[in-house]
Amino acid sequence: MPTPIGLAHLQRMRAAGAQVVEVLPAAEYRWAHIPGALNIPLKQLDGASTAQLDRTRDVVVYCHDAL
Repeated sequence: MPTPIGLAHLQRMRAAGAQVVEVLPAAEYRWAHIPGALNIPLKQLDGASTAQLDRTRDVVVYCHDAL
């Protein structure tokens, strides 16, 4: 279930071992991304593309929206 979190919460989760997945398009990811985040563009997000994630650790999915 998606749960919005703030920056401080994200930092605590990362310190505890959470994985960060950015679903930005590759060009946007290259331009601005969270250091250490894994890029899996939203249109490619599926079982095969997420197989590289450690299923025993929390996952934070991030998408920048400038609107």
